[in-house]
Amino acid sequence: MNPRYFHWFAVSAFIGLFGLLMLWQTVLFPSTRFPISLSLFLSVTPLLIPLRQFLNANKKSCSWMAYLSLFYFIHGAIECYANADERWLAGLEVFFSLSLFFGAAFYVRPPFQNTQK
Repeated sequence: MNPRYFHWFAVSAFIGLFGLLMLWQTVLFPSTRFPISLSLFLSVTPLLIPLRQFLNANKKSCSWMAYLSLFYFIHGAIECYANADERWLAGLEVFFSLSLFFGAAFYVRPPFQNTQK
């Protein structure tokens, strides 16, 4: 299997996660305790740091994006357990973050690759 397919899978998962976080913080369930701009800054900005090189398929940035997606997995799992009203959004966050993790990780080191020569 071509590793580029995993990269495109990771990019599509990134777009899904980014869009979900933007909609969640602004339209669907905006925070009543914090300003929307602060919520967006804290939730979306970490995804933007390695974005340029991630889109250029730099393997180092793809591995960092995989590590970064695990924080979103933890956040989604905690929200899924703690907040019943937003459980479906948290489930989508878990799905997109795991898809981003596996897509980026399999791009960096493809599965089923023959390592012995």
